[in-house]
Amino acid sequence: MPSSSILGFPRMGVNRDLKHLVEGFWKGTVTEADLLSGAKDLRAKHWKIQQEKGIQHIPSNDFSLYDHILDAAVTFGAIPPRYSALKGLDLYFAMARGVQREGSVDLTSLPMSKFFDTNYHYVPVPLTPSTHFDLGTYSKPVQEYLEARALGIQTRPYIVGPVSFLLLARKSKDAPASFNKLSLLYQLVDEYAKLISELDTAGAEWIQLDEPHLVMDLTDAEKAAYNEAYTRLASKIADKKIQVLVATYFEGLDTNAELAFKLPGVAAIHVDLVRGIDSFDAVIRAAKGSEKVVSLGVVNGRNVWKADLAQAIKIVQQAVELIGAKRVIVASSCSLLHSPHSVEAEKIGSKVDDELIDWMSFAVEKLDEIATITKAVNFGTESVQEALAANAKSVGSRLTSKRIHDPAVQERLRNITPTLLTRKSPYVVRRSIQADLLNLPKYPTTTIGSFPQTATLRRIRAQFKKGSIDQAEYERLLKEEIASVVAFQEKLDIDVLVHGEAERNDMVEYFGEMLNGVGFTKNGWVQSYGSRCVKPPVIYGDVSRPSAMTVAWTTYAQSLTKRPMKGMLTGPLTILCWSFVRDDQPREYTSKQIALAVRDEVVDLEKAGIKVIQIDEPAIREGLPLRRTKWNAYLKWAVDSFLLASCGVQDGTQIHSHMCYSDFEDIMDDIIQLDCDVLSIESAKSDLKLLQAFQERAYPNELGPGVFDIHTQRVAPLGEMKNRVDEMKTCLAWDRIWINPDCGLKTRGWEETEAVLKNMVQTAKDFRAATAAL
Repeated sequence: MPSSSILGFPRMGVNRDLKHLVEGFWKGTVTEADLLSGAKDLRAKHWKIQQEKGIQHIPSNDFSLYDHILDAAVTFGAIPPRYSALKGLDLYFAMARGVQREGSVDLTSLPMSKFFDTNYHYVPVPLTPSTHFDLGTYSKPVQEYLEARALGIQTRPYIVGPVSFLLLARKSKDAPASFNKLSLLYQLVDEYAKLISELDTAGAEWIQLDEPHLVMDLTDAEKAAYNEAYTRLASKIADKKIQVLVATYFEGLDTNAELAFKLPGVAAIHVDLVRGIDSFDAVIRAAKGSEKVVSLGVVNGRNVWKADLAQAIKIVQQAVELIGAKRVIVASSCSLLHSPHSVEAEKIGSKVDDELIDWMSFAVEKLDEIATITKAVNFGTESVQEALAANAKSVGSRLTSKRIHDPAVQERLRNITPTLLTRKSPYVVRRSIQADLLNLPKYPTTTIGSFPQTATLRRIRAQFKKGSIDQAEYERLLKEEIASVVAFQEKLDIDVLVHGEAERNDMVEYFGEMLNGVGFTKNGWVQSYGSRCVKPPVIYGDVSRPSAMTVAWTTYAQSLTKRPMKGMLTGPLTILCWSFVRDDQPREYTSKQIALAVRDEVVDLEKAGIKVIQIDEPAIREGLPLRRTKWNAYLKWAVDSFLLASCGVQDGTQIHSHMCYSDFEDIMDDIIQLDCDVLSIESAKSDLKLLQAFQERAYPNELGPGVFDIHTQRVAPLGEMKNRVDEMKTCLAWDRIWINPDCGLKTRGWEETEAVLKNMVQTAKDFRAATAAL
């Protein structure tokens, strides 16, 4: 009979409990003992929820204090030498966030990168030929398995698989050019074998090794690495009872199906049949040629819409008919890490949107969906008739609701012409006009948008939402904050200012709350990185802008200064990728609807006298399909969406964009096509490879590579920033370099923000002086 399974569960807890624990530990208000005890309680709660919902393959070790990929690096001893003096949580969090203690230690953090095409950021460990893997005496996967077993819960320990671990890691900048990360494979596989042996001894019946790279376009060397890794692993654990499940997700196996199902020593393969339904036939063909169990990911782990249970049951039944019931597991498409915790929290309090709630399913509800599908396949649909009827009613309601379609938006979409996608003049012409209008110095300084979001600011917004303060008082308090931020920047002598975004809860959620066709949740938090959680908007229908979203705040800020004030907007691709998006029309249509709304805002900002407008697009690379055969189609409408949003202005208006934590080397031509006047990028955590990509493609416009990392509490010293600019000058024309942070300063404290921005401005002044002396 088919069994039920998920690949992972959200870590944060129903009220973001883990976030508060971890941040309290960083601030010194939570002890290490209390942090570990609180984390243990959360794990127990989450395992019990899954057990009570009828999930049979319950994962363990999917919980993390920061990042599961970093956990794997620490588990196998892949720790860069610069952290060797630290131990325990000090070591772990230093790798994640950096650490700076006056007179004793000053260590930068490891870089962050997007996890495939999600908004989750992982920590890739740098590797060199001398990297040595060592399981050590304390094994987190074993300890958490035993922790669950002590509660009477049999779990399936999870860890990222050896090949994907190496492919997700980075080649250290200190490694020789000839170094291949996969050369470390045998040594790493031997440590995996030790871990699996320990789990077998502890009583584990299964281990889940995630190998998401199996859905990618693999080179011959990477395909060979999979065969070699699992052949070696199988030989090392041949005498063990524990069974290995290899999990793939975010796309279909497609041409790699045969490779996956021929991996030696593997008892089961998990496939994503939400994003990879087109690979169903290839999966079944490959499965028929093996004896492996097939875990069918039929419930979407990355979106909030209720599954169409009738359709999911049909898929599972078809698999059962073709390969047999004993070889089928019913599962989520991927880890539920990418889903909010539970819809139940949305039903509490005022302003409950009953219709929207009825359409949604979060992590806890997805457990019910998986259990229902499993029961229907095992005992017939009549055994879950009531649940199926309720589901069909909800699914049907979303398809036919009058809230979904707006004829005016659809008509505007049909009327998009090429002239809407082009600036009036080429960049070289615009640059001269903007230089005269803005009169900026060489190495101009700016920030990316947000300034520290204090507890006071959050309290003001919460009071306004609850109705405890009125509109007038809310605006007065926020204007005080904006005035303070403007004065702060003028005091530091920053050249292009921002208003600080005091009114914004999140760069996507804020806009989602003001667009038609977009709903929002009260507690729909998902983890973005570390303790950082976001509450994505829910795009359920056609999108339009009923009124201006940022003009009043931006023009007020501009009225306080003679320096240029940047209008700050989130771009259409980022709003799309960082939202839960409707699945009843192509994403291209939704993206262009958002682009038209952003275009209206850009034009209104310009009319109001704003001469610098930033349209952030950190997600453009993130939205790239995992298979190259799908790239061209995506990049065409992605670039068109940005151009549609940005090209409605005159030549004198300077359009900025910002991108972070993505590799742009393979889409540089498309980045150039965006034709923004100034592009700021994450750079402080990256080596020269990213800047060299801009150099190799002769990036024609102005560029602001970040000179310091904002995701750490350390204050980058002046010398470190100047070294970064010296590196930039080896790759970029000096007269097109901007000096700015990596990203927004929302999560930083005011004291460290002031110190690090002083260093940033001084860096720019020192380089101006050096240039003037030539």
